[in-house]
Amino acid sequence: MALVKVALVVTLLSGCAAADPAERVDSLGSPRPTPSPTAATPPSQPPTTPPSARPAGTAARVVLTRSGGIAGRDDTVTVEPDGRWTVVDRAGSRRTGRLSGADLDRLRRLVADPALAAGAGRPATPTACRDAFSYRLTVGTVETGYVDCPSDGDAPTTAREVVELLVAATG
Repeated sequence: MALVKVALVVTLLSGCAAADPAERVDSLGSPRPTPSPTAATPPSQPPTTPPSARPAGTAARVVLTRSGGIAGRDDTVTVEPDGRWTVVDRAGSRRTGRLSGADLDRLRRLVADPALAAGAGRPATPTACRDAFSYRLTVGTVETGYVDCPSDGDAPTTAREVVELLVAATG
């Protein structure tokens, strides 16, 4: 049983999987059962491991949602760990690109900052502003956000820096 678990872990970590379910075999050459479609987790799902439990050098998907404003925006920016990004607006229009090396390095430093997770613990308060942008930032399992309203007080610094970086880099 332990050997099967080790083989499964090695296979999953190596990223090797046959395209044809009939060709799927474990490391001992035995056929593996094909998982049911409902049991499979699509590759687009964010990691469920808390950031503090991830090994150093790994990154999580970053998702930024910007809503509100006078025009009623509803944009979602998704940045994959390798720097590829996608922006989808409320009409469903999609733009894609890749962060520069410097922007990706800065993003990785910011999302690894413990202050980001600490800001996630802030209680949400009602905003005093109308038509202000509301930002929701998700990094792995950490979710934080703020409303861009000067009279609401200071937004979490690290979250604001991530938002500013992503808006500028994907704008």
